[in-house]
Amino acid sequence: MSFASKLKMESVGMMLTLIFYLIVGIISFAVLVIVYSPPSIGIIGIFSLVTAYGLFRKRSWTIWFVVVLFLTATVFATYTLYYSILRQDLLFTVGALAYLILTWVFTAYAASKRKTLET
Repeated sequence: MSFASKLKMESVGMMLTLIFYLIVGIISFAVLVIVYSPPSIGIIGIFSLVTAYGLFRKRSWTIWFVVVLFLTATVFATYTLYYSILRQDLLFTVGALAYLILTWVFTAYAASKRKTLET
């Protein structure tokens, strides 16, 4: 099976979901390396990369990682938003809000398409 045929997804939405989790994983590790940050960033990065892999391979266990990331990301982004608003850091606040909203959107999409993942 060629790489091009592996990348063929049933929908653009599932491909965007995969790309979102892949980018979040990469950015999480970059932040962890560049800025001294708590290990929760690394955990989010690991779970995001595993989720991206599961979506790519269409594994049934992926939905559980999506749910765990939804809960983790919601708590993390809400906490970050609360403290970034207090610091009045607009760019950081907008980034955390975008991450929170995109997490909700892609979680809802992945949950609605969970039947496409192999059983």
